Amino acid sequence: MDQAPYNLDQIRRDVVLQAIQEVCAHRGWSLLAAHVRSSHVHTVVETEDAPERVMAGFKAYASRRLNRMRLDDPNRKRWARHGSTRWLWKPQHVSAAIQYVVAEQGDAMSVFESQEL
Repeated sequence: MDQAPYNLDQIRRDVVLQAIQEVCAHRGWSLLAAHVRSSHVHTVVETEDAPERVMAGFKAYASRRLNRMRLDDPNRKRWARHGSTRWLWKPQHVSAAIQYVVAEQGDAMSVFESQEL
């Protein structure tokens, strides 16, 4: 890694959460839960698209929003090359993932939980 780890403060976390909600609305994905932490992001999304496409969309939208704010150097790297992705096939696995994302990450930071469950 040629740069220090990227730290998301409250302003940046809120911007990233808004970007995640925006891309989901734009692409017709159902955002079930999201928790933007200081060093990483957890989400649960209902879509038929591949998790890699979802992650790429989140990173792209969040980067554009953060770049527009001009809080960082223009060449700042924020995201790891990939990330952990999983398909969740059973309703109980989706519920468990939502619980983990929303309530089992320590103190709440920038959190979204769908009320449409």
